[in-house]
Amino acid sequence: MEKFSSLQLSRRQLIGAAVTLPFAGSLARAADSSLTFDELYGKFGVLGLEFSDKVKTLAGKDISMKGFMAPPLKAEAQFFVLTEVPMSLCPFCSSDADWPDNIVVVYLGEKQTFVQPSQTIEVRGILEYGSWQDPETGFVSLLRIRQAEYSSV
Repeated sequence: MEKFSSLQLSRRQLIGAAVTLPFAGSLARAADSSLTFDELYGKFGVLGLEFSDKVKTLAGKDISMKGFMAPPLKAEAQFFVLTEVPMSLCPFCSSDADWPDNIVVVYLGEKQTFVQPSQTIEVRGILEYGSWQDPETGFVSLLRIRQAEYSSV
């Protein structure tokens, strides 16, 4: 009789693990899809800072990132710059050679109302990396989140 109850307990544990395991995998994937400013760059190479393996792995995937919205250049813009720290001026540079290592350009899927630069936000969208020039504005970026939306944290 004792063997039977320990076998039954093992079955319950196995059934519980089978039920929770798919959810645990989903949580791990959700956690892996978040990116911090500290995770953007890996090492300093011949050409300067190189993107981290995590950025390369997450490229083309839906990610989330927290930071601050730099003031947009114009009110009707459908993009903004996500910064690691609050900024009072837009940090866009004239070329990707001068690209700061603590900003990410965010292209919104649809226009949203901009927030104060001191408010923390969370951005979700598709991660892209590599030099790219926006044909509409002429701005050059090395790192972008496209089809994005954001919310206050």
